[in-house]
Amino acid sequence: MKLVKSLGSLVLAATVATVITGCGGEQPKPKQQEPDFRCKQEGVLAPKWTCTPFVDGAIAEVGTAPKSAAGIGFQRRIALANARSNLAQQIETLVKDKVETFTRSTGVGKDETVDSVATAVSKQVAKVTLQGSKQVDAWQAPSGTLYVLVAVPEKVVNKAAKEAVKTSFKNDQALWQQFQSKQALESLDKEFPTD
Repeated sequence: MKLVKSLGSLVLAATVATVITGCGGEQPKPKQQEPDFRCKQEGVLAPKWTCTPFVDGAIAEVGTAPKSAAGIGFQRRIALANARSNLAQQIETLVKDKVETFTRSTGVGKDETVDSVATAVSKQVAKVTLQGSKQVDAWQAPSGTLYVLVAVPEKVVNKAAKEAVKTSFKNDQALWQQFQSKQALESLDKEFPTD
């Protein structure tokens, strides 16, 4: 009988302990892994500029070239050409947007003229400024892919853009007379700062 009472007491104690433990709050949640926003190429950490090209005071782009049997020199030329192509597209877009903003703010020309001036200026500026572009950095991924960072100083782009805008407007006498107003010149300096 004592054995039954002892077993009963033991079962009761175990039940009470289970109930208390079960009601003791929430189960600890598994630790949630924070997202990793570091720059990775091919699954390995890479220089930040390979994901987000940036050079202070410059316009920058990245070009890549896969490993080549022709050697690292050939690979570098391909990566530089790709970076300069990307840079040209970025400069054309940037300059075209600034020229369109400038012409709207000064009230010069009609839409068709503005668009043709913006397009001509952006292509001319991209061509001129790419001659001054230079490689700033390089990194080789585990697969052998070469990444290069190429940049051109923003002041160089802005100076070329100002000259191209002035030349383009000079070609149309009516636009040139409107353009020469003080407001237009101040607006041009604001859109394309060189100092």
